Amino acid sequence: MSIYGDWIESWERKLTLRDRRRRVFPFEWGLDWLGLVETDGAGPLETLRRWARDAVRDSESFYHAPPMESPGLDSSQLVFATPTPSLLDRNNRARCRIWYSPGSKGAVVVLPQWNAAADSHVILCRMLSKLGLTAVRMTLPYHEERAPEGMERADFLVGPNIGRTLHGNRQAVLETLQVVGWLREQGYEKIGVMGTSLGSCVAYLAFSHSNDIDTGVFNHVSAHFADVVWTGLSTRYVRWALEGNISLEELRDCWAPLSPWFFIERLRQYPRPHLMITARYDLTFLPRLSDLVFSGYGEQGLGCDRVELPCGHYTMAHFPFNVLDGWHICKFLHRRLV
Repeated sequence: MSIYGDWIESWERKLTLRDRRRRVFPFEWGLDWLGLVETDGAGPLETLRRWARDAVRDSESFYHAPPMESPGLDSSQLVFATPTPSLLDRNNRARCRIWYSPGSKGAVVVLPQWNAAADSHVILCRMLSKLGLTAVRMTLPYHEERAPEGMERADFLVGPNIGRTLHGNRQAVLETLQVVGWLREQGYEKIGVMGTSLGSCVAYLAFSHSNDIDTGVFNHVSAHFADVVWTGLSTRYVRWALEGNISLEELRDCWAPLSPWFFIERLRQYPRPHLMITARYDLTFLPRLSDLVFSGYGEQGLGCDRVELPCGHYTMAHFPFNVLDGWHICKFLHRRLV
């Protein structure tokens, strides 16, 4: 490691330690969040494994989004009923804000990172709007108004409850696909998705399951959802609850439907231009997990635009890396959608 790399990693650790709101929740299988019951003498692990295998095998159905129900458009905010209601009523109205670009025929669905604040990605949306693209910023499940009362972090979306994590992230993908369909109905001819960190994973799952999405930008890249949670600096307190209850290999099996790795080959059916942005010193989406994605692309004979920034996961949101990141995102989307 170089002196520069040591400095970036030290900065990364300082940034993650600033958040004192992290809580270690108890481990739970969460079968009730998926409407599952143990059958044929199978325990909860095997029940989840079977369910996940079926979901990956028939991902076309698993990630099929029905038409949007009960949409309400109030000025620049769109609210609609989630297609997969959760056990928490507050979470069952999907929400997004819209920055219109008058006369535009191109739009971008923006998915912020896990635990994003209400102002996260707002500057990016304004920039996209000025560049001629309507920007729709999603509120992820269990964030902002959708969060459980009194909960400061979105621990219901990524946590040691295996079934709830599966349900919440599938919910995010289906809501994204519904917004894409709604934008088509509004007359937009070119639509892209852009996601950061967890939002990047959600965006990729939507992108790989919908030909209505013309392009995408994936800000941070990983092959496996479980590996990020298990090895990432941001999610170390989630791992503390998982360890001793489930192994990484078992967790990878259970959370397979949330892992981009299993859906890379789908892009061969309808290849489209897209950009992947990684961070050289990322301690959350480890570089080896990003490299696995690119090796999968090579095996499938697929290509994509790629940018590596000389920073880490958290430092990407700080100057000067946030400016570089935003420049690459806006330049790519403008070129593809305007």
